[in-house]
Amino acid sequence: SDDGKLSFDEFKAYFADGVLSGEELHELFHMIDTKNTENPDTEELCKYFSQHLGEYENVLSVLEDLNITILKAMDKTKKDYQEASTLEQFVTRFLLKETLNQLQSLQSSLECAMETTEEQTRQERQGPTKPEVLSVQWPGKRSARRLQKNSLLPNSPHFNTGWAEEDSQWMTQINRLQKLIDRLEKKDLKLEPFEEEVLEENAKSHIMIVQRQMSVIEEEMEEFRLSLKQYVESASSQGGCLHVSIQKLPSDSRFIVYEFWENSNAWNSHLQTNYSKTFQRSNVDFLETPELITTMLVP
Repeated sequence: SDDGKLSFDEFKAYFADGVLSGEELHELFHMIDTKNTENPDTEELCKYFSQHLGEYENVLSVLEDLNITILKAMDKTKKDYQEASTLEQFVTRFLLKETLNQLQSLQSSLECAMETTEEQTRQERQGPTKPEVLSVQWPGKRSARRLQKNSLLPNSPHFNTGWAEEDSQWMTQINRLQKLIDRLEKKDLKLEPFEEEVLEENAKSHIMIVQRQMSVIEEEMEEFRLSLKQYVESASSQGGCLHVSIQKLPSDSRFIVYEFWENSNAWNSHLQTNYSKTFQRSNVDFLETPELITTMLVP
């Protein structure tokens, strides 16, 4: 609430990681609250985490320097790009793309480490309690909930555990996806000579399919529908978006959104847009549990 302090509800909404139970979060909250005020301030928060940083103290320091360096480079690019020669503009685009690729590679490694540590903790815990996540009204603030990403690879632990209870629904979605792909490939049946499509050397040969599952709070259903409608309209108007569809499960208040993007770059660019970030921020208040995002590349 921008008062420099954390209530327990705010603490849970931000720090719940899907592993710690509500009781364990409450115990951690009181460990940080050394002044026993039930509202630890930023000084107490920093003091607690600085005691446990270890090697990550250097990591966070380097990331801060990297952020400043990238912002300076972006500012310089903005000023010089338009007046640069064709060759200089090409080099700038290449460097931007290479920087992005390096950052995405680093992000993938971190996400893999996060998923591995979380899965290991879940396996070690005996009878884990379902974690609690509380929605808190933070107007204009960055989403406090972390998006959970799973791979659709058959050997993924999330594939075997997270989807085991919904095998029939999953197979139904696969069949629908296959029909949609067939329609995209065949369209109308016409006896016409076969035409080869010659791809450019750097063309992207995979489309990105995204499945987003959102469990909505009943009282927020109307506001969520309006927010979702605005999001879908904005996403559908993007050049890299091929198709967006929505399913509402009749048994509960769960929505499933399917998005088809030309390639992973188009999807990543979409995530950085204002309308996408606005939708994520609004979901902090509308959803019962963190949104589940699953992605898959299809040739």
